[in-house]
Amino acid sequence: MATIGLDKLYYSKITEDANGNETYAAPVPLSKAIQADLSIELSEAILYADDGPAEVVREFKTGTISLGIADIGTQAAQDLTGAEIDNNGAIISAGEDKGDYVAIGFRAKKANGKYRYFWLYRVIFGIPATNLATKGDSITFSTPTIEGTVMRRNKLDGCGKHPWKAEINEGTNGTQTAINSWFTSVYEPDFTVMLFGGE
Repeated sequence: MATIGLDKLYYSKITEDANGNETYAAPVPLSKAIQADLSIELSEAILYADDGPAEVVREFKTGTISLGIADIGTQAAQDLTGAEIDNNGAIISAGEDKGDYVAIGFRAKKANGKYRYFWLYRVIFGIPATNLATKGDSITFSTPTIEGTVMRRNKLDGCGKHPWKAEINEGTNGTQTAINSWFTSVYEPDFTVMLFGGE
């Protein structure tokens, strides 16, 4: 179903253990969201046999997310881009800056009034683009855009795979329990099997 809105933009800082497996901090609001563009790149291989394609394999390779936001803020700038905050509260960006990996969560309103919820499990951002313009006869808002690379996470899920995104639809397949806690912690895939009769 088509979406008509975007809000609840959150990020969660990632720490990694010795094996690179991610642990997610409590999500915090990033900014008021204006726009989110997600594009995905796939790796593709085609096996030809008997003069035609016999097997096709398509796998997630990487992705790019571009976020239009109202304002990045000092703490988010530090967490996402590696910028430093000096003693006077100025954001200092250096050539050596490198942001930390984060998870990004948001929701998109659908035409029926319900929402689609998202978590991108491993994103690293670059320096925000800034667009400025002088004031003319009409008012034009200038807002920052920040672009990040989306990757699969290192930590395996319950199926032994490396997820890169979680998505749930309110009012269709999504449980209300998962939706109610979507922004209190980064969603962890649940593949547990319900056992009945003590088996």
